[in-house]
Amino acid sequence: MRKYSLQKQFLFSIVLIVSISITLYYTVDYLHYRTVALILLLCVSVSAMLFDIYPVLVTAFLSAFIWNFFFIPPTFTLHIGSPEDALMFLMYFVIALINAVLSFKIREYQVVERDRIEKENSIKLYNSLLNSLSHEMRTPIATIIGSVDVLNENEQNISPIGKKELLQEIEKAGLRLNRQVDNILNMSRLESGILQPQLDWCDIGEITHLAIKHNHEHQKNHDIQVIIQPELPYFKLDRFLIEHILINLIHNALVYTPDHTQIKVEVQYHKKVLKLIISDNGNGIPEKNIAQVFDKFYRLPNAAAGGTGLGLSIVKGFTEAHQGSINLENIKTGGAKFTVSLPVETSEII
Repeated sequence: MRKYSLQKQFLFSIVLIVSISITLYYTVDYLHYRTVALILLLCVSVSAMLFDIYPVLVTAFLSAFIWNFFFIPPTFTLHIGSPEDALMFLMYFVIALINAVLSFKIREYQVVERDRIEKENSIKLYNSLLNSLSHEMRTPIATIIGSVDVLNENEQNISPIGKKELLQEIEKAGLRLNRQVDNILNMSRLESGILQPQLDWCDIGEITHLAIKHNHEHQKNHDIQVIIQPELPYFKLDRFLIEHILINLIHNALVYTPDHTQIKVEVQYHKKVLKLIISDNGNGIPEKNIAQVFDKFYRLPNAAAGGTGLGLSIVKGFTEAHQGSINLENIKTGGAKFTVSLPVETSEII
């Protein structure tokens, strides 16, 4: 509730205490007026858990006035008939104020403590990211520098085949570096909150094949099967975001499944929903970890070295930018299946 303006909080708090008081007034024959005091104190406590301090204080004062005027004999007057009721009213008023202030202070402390813990966790996560990046970037940089040094120092003695192999190593290292830079930039776009899809008519089949081609360096020991529903129309999508969704999902399947695993890339369209399905027949994902795999920087326990844990969180962010959803489930026969569902506008013009 604290996200609402102060004026709305005042309104909500007054409506809450008045509506409860009306209900109590018409049921007071079944309740003792001193029981009403306990219920009104409960309302003050609820307000303290929901609203800022000033609306809560208004609730406390208003509840005291209502209890005195409408419930304490003689009713419809501020006069209190007996010393016991006067003492009880004074205690009610003090307890209501203390309750309001203490509840608010406790909630404030909890918010501060939660923010502190979140800040500490963020620092740990970013330290983890920096450590991962330093490892991820150091290896390809060392490969590039080493290969270039060999080419420079032994240009005359290296065979054409040797040169080709060194150039291939440089290419692989460059692609690996480019992937990390892409992930950092994409995560920055998501965290900035300014990511707006640039929609245009796209051929999803072409995008799918480009995403597979982008992952060619990891395909040697895997079998990729592509199944694209025939005669698909053009879809209005952000080509860059969709391509990166597929690139990261395919990369994830290639890197985190055993050699000779079959990876299936499917594209389906039905009832104005485009589905991108990436599945494999590998080992699957432990059920207890499924809920965490889309978290930023999260990597599965015992995962192979390398990676920053950004790929799947970027996939989720880019999917949600299209007002879509992503689902992960294990296949009964073995393996994992990611399903990206996107509401889409279509064109039959090809």
